Amino acid sequence: MRLRRLWDEHIHKPFPAATGADPRVQEVALYSSWLGSIVEAALRRGTVDAEHAKMLKVRRDEGNQGLFRASGELGEPVRSYVARLISIEDILSGLPVK
Repeated sequence: MRLRRLWDEHIHKPFPAATGADPRVQEVALYSSWLGSIVEAALRRGTVDAEHAKMLKVRRDEGNQGLFRASGELGEPVRSYVARLISIEDILSGLPVK
């Protein structure tokens, strides 16, 4: 339920960055898209499939330094946007794996 609420909030807010040519904006947009595909599948099933769980683990092990740096440099509202995505990733990582 928490995942659904955060995801609904996320998809109903516009992407906060104005220029798509900036590599920092591209980093945030790619992460959002990647995470979105996992969220949509998890919401349909109520679980995270094994392949997505593995991808999430690898991403978390690698860290999100590039994403954090981009959001810090781009400032608000990108920072809040990324924080919400990280919260969504945390929820996904706690869902049952099937």
